[in-house]
Amino acid sequence: MKKRLIFMFMTMFLGIGSMSAQSVIGKWKTIDDETGKPKSIVEISEKDGKIYGKVIEILTENKTAICSKCEGTNKNKPIKGLTIITGLKKDGSEYNGGKILDPTSGKEYKCMMKLNGKDKLDVRGYVGIQALGRTQTWIRM
Repeated sequence: MKKRLIFMFMTMFLGIGSMSAQSVIGKWKTIDDETGKPKSIVEISEKDGKIYGKVIEILTENKTAICSKCEGTNKNKPIKGLTIITGLKKDGSEYNGGKILDPTSGKEYKCMMKLNGKDKLDVRGYVGIQALGRTQTWIRM
């Protein structure tokens, strides 16, 4: 009986650990589509049941870059500290219903993301339907 209880607790704790590893919450390294080199670190967090992503570090030479092509309140704001993912909601194994901002172009797209294993995150920005977009794979830090 004692062994069975220990086994039950071990299984429960291991299950909780693997569940937390399956979260998108945390820091992610973005990769430049053109160069294949690391571009930034984005911290993904949850607030009121929605997912947000903020650039917390620039990994390229221009560490003081601003969002010169952005519109509205993001116009000419530093990219470091900029919230680029807003309002995603968990829907099964995906997160969608939100938006992603491309600070290089200043354009905002619909967004969906999905874990690809435990340390990769596929982030898709698209216009209209998901088929009309592109996916980046981010790496967990």
